[in-house]
Amino acid sequence: MNKTDFLERIFQKHIEVKKFPATSSICKLMTQLLLVLFPEQSKKTFKNKEEINEALEAFGSDLLVILEAIPESWINNPKSTVKLFLDALPGIYIELLDDIDAALKGDPAAVNEYEIIRAYPGFYAICLYRFAHNLYTSKVPLIPRIITEFAHSKTGIDIHPGARIAPSFYIDHGTGVVIGGTSIIGKNVKIYQGVTLGALSVSKDLAEVKRHPTIEDNVVIYSGTTILGGETTIGANSIIGGNVWLTKSVPANSKVYHQSETIVKLSENI
Repeated sequence: MNKTDFLERIFQKHIEVKKFPATSSICKLMTQLLLVLFPEQSKKTFKNKEEINEALEAFGSDLLVILEAIPESWINNPKSTVKLFLDALPGIYIELLDDIDAALKGDPAAVNEYEIIRAYPGFYAICLYRFAHNLYTSKVPLIPRIITEFAHSKTGIDIHPGARIAPSFYIDHGTGVVIGGTSIIGKNVKIYQGVTLGALSVSKDLAEVKRHPTIEDNVVIYSGTTILGGETTIGANSIIGGNVWLTKSVPANSKVYHQSETIVKLSENI
């Protein structure tokens, strides 16, 4: 590649980049929505319901600006997408209340809802995931991934916006959690730090195939566990112990543990 072709290639990339909204604008907007729904996250409060409604309408207008900045060939009907998101917001809020309740019931150290909303990284990551998932199902390009990667950078919790996660979901501690894009997670599931719900293969031929596990209702997965494969299902009411490696399904009501040998020797100098 000569210098002229080199400069032309870079110049074309700069033109393309101008057509897409800034990452900072996207993340700031989603953070503003989080603060409207959960004032525990900030010091700003509203005086009445009308002010809250105005804030949500302003959010919708700002979201439309972002969606309209996407190249037309990438997205269909931004106005309809914004309306669908705002219409879905009460349902998303109810799911998040269920997630808070799951954390309060699932963590003996949790004092109250305020603490969970203000200080729990798992709730923060789940909240932004639920915003992103709605946009993902509306076929909004790239923006859902930017939202969940923003949460990932803040919490160490990596949830692909395509994952399908039912309400009453609780992530305890959270650092190192990875949830792949075709994962399906049922109601009242609790997972700990370092859990991976991943794929058996990263072949591009499997891009349109379910590659990640299904976790049924009322499952607990302890830290350091890796569960792989689109055909792998963890049956309801199961407990998966720490540091387990699973690539096959387990039936409902199972208890799966990793057994290792720990040897303790006394020093001969004692």
